[in-house]
Amino acid sequence: YQRRVHGIVISKMWRNLYDQSCSTWSPQGRIFQIDYAMEAVKQGSISIGLRSDTHSLIVGLKRSPHEMAGYQEKVFKVDDHVGLAMSGLIVDGRLIVKILRNECLTYKTLYNSAHPIGRMITKLASKSQKKTMGERKRPFGVGMLIAGYDELGPHLYQTSPNAEYYEYYAFSIGAKSQPAKTYLEKNFKSFPTASLDNMILHGLKALKASEGEIELTFKNVSIGIVGKDQPFRLLTEEELKKNLLLLHQQQPSAEPMEVKPQLIHSNAHLINTFDAVSYPHLTLPPS
Repeated sequence: YQRRVHGIVISKMWRNLYDQSCSTWSPQGRIFQIDYAMEAVKQGSISIGLRSDTHSLIVGLKRSPHEMAGYQEKVFKVDDHVGLAMSGLIVDGRLIVKILRNECLTYKTLYNSAHPIGRMITKLASKSQKKTMGERKRPFGVGMLIAGYDELGPHLYQTSPNAEYYEYYAFSIGAKSQPAKTYLEKNFKSFPTASLDNMILHGLKALKASEGEIELTFKNVSIGIVGKDQPFRLLTEEELKKNLLLLHQQQPSAEPMEVKPQLIHSNAHLINTFDAVSYPHLTLPPS
């Protein structure tokens, strides 16, 4: 629309008339506030989760806003039997961590046992759904990979701002997560019988597949593990250095470049020339 201020016509264009609240539907049947929250997850740093028959683990790549700043934590402990990694708005993620910790503490106080993982995910989905139904609320701008272990075994759940949740054998979320998904899809059939050490290496290899340009160090990588007779904990600095060293040792060496033949015209002769070191018997005709 246009309006006149002191004799000057000012034009204002609304980029989108349907993204002002979660209660407004677009003509295409979408709620843009939820779409924006899902996009925030895609722009967050990558998080990876995978599980075997005995353990479940999560891997997170930490970001630093500046070379003189520290790294932002991405993997958090919720209770002795569950932890999570997040991608998106870390501030929203910390609030969810606080909510889940209170749920675990309340359940333990009432029933004197650990909170079942599946029921915890259902409660989180219900809270996320309420955030998408009011004018004065907005969705959580964070996605999570939740790893836990209960009487049913190890679990790995993925949650989204739109209140959907799924259980996976392996999954990745965040920016550049597709190469990690491709690696996990190729290798997930071997995960059920894999040892914990091999699972950690698989997680690091998936992370390396997506973030090949970034040097992985003990400072920017976090790994959380939980399993049978194994409370949730983060790997120590020494354990991270050990596994990163194994990762670097298992990286394939660079393949030699293939030398392609080149066509050279000399004295009306058309010949193929190759590397003189590999083919010393080939010589050019006299000019």
